[in-house]
Amino acid sequence: MTKNNINKISYGMIVYIFGNSDLREDSLPLKILPQLKIKFPEINFETKDPNEEWETPDEFILIDSVHGLRRPKIFYSLKDFSPAPNITMHDFDALANLRLLEKLGKIKKIKIIGLPPDLNEKDALNFISSALSS
Repeated sequence: MTKNNINKISYGMIVYIFGNSDLREDSLPLKILPQLKIKFPEINFETKDPNEEWETPDEFILIDSVHGLRRPKIFYSLKDFSPAPNITMHDFDALANLRLLEKLGKIKKIKIIGLPPDLNEKDALNFISSALSS
């Protein structure tokens, strides 16, 4: 999938926020969420557990920490990610759930705004602002 046809900011647009506030390496999207809501009042930011069931819009946009990134990056395909090892159902992660939804045809287009876990909040906000506007 290419970046073509992924919505630019529009009123009522939904952006999913994944993260775990209990884990430092997975909490950045949640830490900056209040600032995102102020900066983009026209966007509905929804925090979701990546392994729960939720509605999937045709153009699925999400913000998440991505381990192994040195710089923030926008992904337009789930094929850009390596699967985590799955030994038990406890190991079932966001990527596995997203791949399942894609296979079921529930995700047509995706834009993942990936943040390195150790990125500072100011740089994360600047990158997300640019990513949502592009």
